[in-house]
This record gives sequence, structure tokens and C-alpha cells, in this order.
Amino acid sequence: MMNRRDFLKTTGLGLAAMTCPPWRSPAAETTATNAIASTSAGAGKPNIIFILSDDVGLGDIGCCGSDHFKTPHIDALAQSGLRFEYNYAMPLCGPSRCLALTGRYPFRTGLINNQSHNAISPSREIMMPTVMKKAGYITAQAGKWGQMCLGPGEWGFDEYLVFPGSGRYWRDQTAHYTLNGERKPLPEGKYLPDLMHHFVVNFIERHQARPFYLYYAMSHIHGPIVRTPDSQTGSDLYADNIAYMDKLVGQLVGELDRLKLREKTLIVFAGDNGTARFGANRSSLGGRKIHGMKATMLEGGSRVPLIATWPGTTPAGKVNRDLTDFSDFFTTFAALGGAKLPEGVKLDGHSFVPQLKGLKGDPREWVYVELNGKSYVRNVRFKLTNGGELFDMQEAPFNEILIPRDTTDADALAARRRLQEILDQHPAAPAGADARGKRKQAKKKQQQTP
Repeated sequence: MMNRRDFLKTTGLGLAAMTCPPWRSPAAETTATNAIASTSAGAGKPNIIFILSDDVGLGDIGCCGSDHFKTPHIDALAQSGLRFEYNYAMPLCGPSRCLALTGRYPFRTGLINNQSHNAISPSREIMMPTVMKKAGYITAQAGKWGQMCLGPGEWGFDEYLVFPGSGRYWRDQTAHYTLNGERKPLPEGKYLPDLMHHFVVNFIERHQARPFYLYYAMSHIHGPIVRTPDSQTGSDLYADNIAYMDKLVGQLVGELDRLKLREKTLIVFAGDNGTARFGANRSSLGGRKIHGMKATMLEGGSRVPLIATWPGTTPAGKVNRDLTDFSDFFTTFAALGGAKLPEGVKLDGHSFVPQLKGLKGDPREWVYVELNGKSYVRNVRFKLTNGGELFDMQEAPFNEILIPRDTTDADALAARRRLQEILDQHPAAPAGADARGKRKQAKKKQQQTP
């Protein structure tokens, strides 16, 4: 595995770059850091590290009840903090990531599938780094980005390391990555996730004196499922990739401990959608197979791991059963950082800061899921699709029981009425690569109709 000295040589970050970003002088960086640290350190603003794993569902994580895989370092995060039992992403990575970074559902942004990345623009949407920077945070992004247009810099991130596409690990998959706008060669024999890890550690080391927001979009465990540096001949490569992801999480926590930042840092770990086809056959909890997988509108497509730990603040080893979805990250992180929410923007998130502190808070009544023209809204008991299907979710994530349309059950009838009201207020965008364009065309056609 690459050490930090090798990382600095590989990326071209020399001693001066360890002290400050290449576009600022050491003196300017020191002055800015001290000025902001002096005004914000006493305010109790936590560092925020948002680790977003790729194609990681409930059945891939030990503390979520996985039958087949062990994740001791991720489990340790749950033991020191909170595991959220009912957390919902979108069923596919692009819409999920856009939702997490904007706090706005797909029908609002237009990013409704992985082909609609150009539907969003900095002129129309505001992402998390812009909001956090105004509250005194330094920001960085590491890893996957390709399902959204432009690059992290155009969306407000101060520093970033990104790779093209998804599931990139070795040079035979991608010969280059981008570091702060500069294209860099990926050397033969270097493992891209290790490079990302050392970028993350380097960023934290340089900015430990001020609050930072870090969006860490891991490669693991998106396919293709290939060997890791720890793989042995004939080993289970899917299990190897889960183990290496877990190892990187543990190494990151170890660095925070070394820098004495652990009690100052909120770590949030989540999956961006359900398990993909590579692991779906082994996606089970307690001997029962999870219903659905990535890219489906079933429970296994969107219900994903969520763990949050901030020692001394989050209650340790607890499980929270409130509903949460990916729109909540925006409002929660902003609240923790003392950041003002953007004015004139309709946000969909509910802050779960009280729950992070062990308080009841104001839990969601429902969550909303959308993908390419299809949508559903789900409360604790029932789920209603925009196709009119009502499901009893008491046996989820293993089974979803379709309720007949002619049911006379009072609870089901009341749920249909209430959930339909919510769906009416959240109309799924039309299916297609560019939902925003289709909506404009439909509106123009209506205006032209006599």
C-alpha cells in the first residue's frame, strides 16, 4: 500500500503543497486559517466527513445484519455512534448523489437518472460546499463524480481528486485521474482507492486547524469486481472488495485519532443505493434475502446503510428507527455547521441533528423515492407508488405485500389517501435523459395549444 511520501510524489504535491494549496501562498493560507479558526473553533462546529460507498446495501455491512460479510471497522463506527435503520437513497447513483449534495428531489433538479447529468447547473442549483464555505468551512471531494455535470470545483469544492466513470481501481481501467483541475497519470501498479485515501489524509492534515467538510465518494464496491492489493489467488473478490473498503474506513478513523480530531469530527457512512447484481444473490439478513437491488423501485433498491458517529455527542451503540432520506444530509450538515440555508430555494430535507444528539427531534412522516418517471412515498407501515399500487411494508426489506384496490381495511384506506396527497405534491418528472428539457417542451406545447 502506498505511503504518504509516495502519494506526494505521485500526485505532484511537494512540501509546499502540504502546507497550502498550489494556488495560495503559505503566508496567505496561514493567515486565512488562523483568522477563520479563531472565529469558529469556539463555536463547536464539527468537522464533517461524509463517506458515500458505492453500491453498498444492507446485506454488505456486518452491523446491518449481513449473513456473508464482515466489516469490523464500519461496525466500530456504529458501536461508537448511531445506526439508522430506515434510511432511503434513490435507486441509482446519479440521482442519489445529486440529492445528497443539493437537498432537492429529482423532479426538482431534473437529474432523474444517470443520463440526465446535464439537467443541473450551478446557475440553478446550490450544492453543499457553497453553503458550508460561507460558514467558514474548507471543503474537499474525493472519488466518484461522473454522474453529475462539470467538476467539483465548479460546484464549490476547494480541493478535489476525481476519476472518470464508476468502479475504477487500476491503470488498466483508467489511465488518469484529475487533481484540482489538473489531469494526472495513474501509475502502473498504484491502486486508485489508496491514492484517494492519501489525498483525504493530506487534506485533513493541512486543514486540521479549521472546520472542514469532506465528501468522500469511495470506489468500492462498484463493479467490475476486481482484485484488491490484499487479494490472494482464488479468493472471493466481492468479499475482498468489501474488506478493503472497510479497511480504508478504519485507516481514516486511525488518522483522525492520530491527529486528535476524532471528538471534533462527525463521520457519516452511507451507501448510495442498494446492492448491485454482483452481490445481490448474497444480499441477505438473518438468512432472508433482501427484496430488490440497485436500480429497482423495491426496498432493496433504496434502503441503505447509514451510520453516524461523533464521540461525545452521538449516543454510542444505539439504533435509530426514524425515517430518513438523502435530502436530509443537506439540512443536517448545514445546521451542524451553523450555515445559512440558501434563500428562495425549495429544500426537501429534514434535519436529524436532534437524533444525532440522542434527542427525539421531529422525525419524518414519510420518505420519497424517484427514478426515471417512477416514484413512491413510504411511511412506517405503507408504500404507495405513482402507479397506484399500495403495499404493506411490515415484512420489508424481505417482502412487500400488495394490498388489493378493493380493500376495506381502514388503515390501508387512510394511508392511500394521505400518501396520494404527498405524491400529488411531488410529481415524478417524465422518464427520459433530460427531464428538465421535457418539462419545458410540455409547457411550451400547452402554451401553443389554442
